[in-house]
Amino acid sequence: MKLHNPFRTALVATLGVGLGILLIQSVQALSTILLYVGTALFLSLGLDPMVSWLTRRRLPRWAAVLVTILVVLGLFAGIVLMVIPILVDQISQLVQQITALVNSGTAFTDARQWINHAFPNLDVDTAFVYINDWVNKNLGDISNSIGRSVIVLGSAVFTTFAGAFIVLILTIYFTAAIPSLKGAVYQLVPASKRDRFIDLSEQITASVGYYVMGQVTMGAINGVLSFVFLSIMQAPFPIVLAVIAFFFSLIPLVGTLTGSTIIVLLCLIPGLGGSFLTALIAAIYYLVYMQIEAYVISPRVMQRAVSVPGAVVVIAALAGGALLGLLGALIAIPVAASILIIFRQVLIPRMNER
Repeated sequence: MKLHNPFRTALVATLGVGLGILLIQSVQALSTILLYVGTALFLSLGLDPMVSWLTRRRLPRWAAVLVTILVVLGLFAGIVLMVIPILVDQISQLVQQITALVNSGTAFTDARQWINHAFPNLDVDTAFVYINDWVNKNLGDISNSIGRSVIVLGSAVFTTFAGAFIVLILTIYFTAAIPSLKGAVYQLVPASKRDRFIDLSEQITASVGYYVMGQVTMGAINGVLSFVFLSIMQAPFPIVLAVIAFFFSLIPLVGTLTGSTIIVLLCLIPGLGGSFLTALIAAIYYLVYMQIEAYVISPRVMQRAVSVPGAVVVIAALAGGALLGLLGALIAIPVAASILIIFRQVLIPRMNER
């Protein structure tokens, strides 16, 4: 018996390590599918408050889900049909202006004068000579890289559209099946703890839903106000810049700041219709808007979501972005809010009972 114990222990340990490696490899292989499922579940929880609101108005669940999906798809299609033609036209104008600027033969001269004016202490001539030498030496590699980049970009666009379609189908399914999914999970909990588990789960899912709706609402507010302001000040390509403001506002913590910085820099380029004065006015506007968003808009829009301390927001957003990119940054704060709910309502009461 003593001879068999070491062998048995080593065998069990080896099987455990092998099973762990197999699980890790399986997760890595299914990472894209898990990302699609997580995105769809996150979006379905964001739509659930609207479905619940319709069901409270005595609308059947299936009808509420159908109305919600049709409204969301209708709004999305309307925005696309309204924005895409203008966006394509403005991007075409942008490309034409860049092409004309390059073909004019004065692009490098204008750029050199602008850099000299903006950075008087920089040795522009030496920098341009170095850049020109580097481009001439690596022209073949640059051409090959551009060709490969075009192929990769085309593949990425196709993959993105395919992934978006899969996420849409999964979102529709999850939105319709949320009560059934919740009921199946609740049945796995012992009856003595089921009521408490249901209460915590409903709080968590509600906070995630209100967070998603609040984030989209703040993005829409920033996009609309940006379009109005940029149109009034005659900034270059206001539709493009407003779309940038909307999408970057969906990113928590640093999204508005990043989008505003990009917009200000685009307003600074003189060859595209911008100017230093336009960029300065845009910078002042976004500085004021970020203060209003932080102290007025965000507290009112997010009042039904769970409040998260600022330090936790920073840590959660950085960790989520490092793990899952943009999606991780989006879901990091509601995940942190869910952990805080469990910490405040489960762990702390248990510690106080001891």
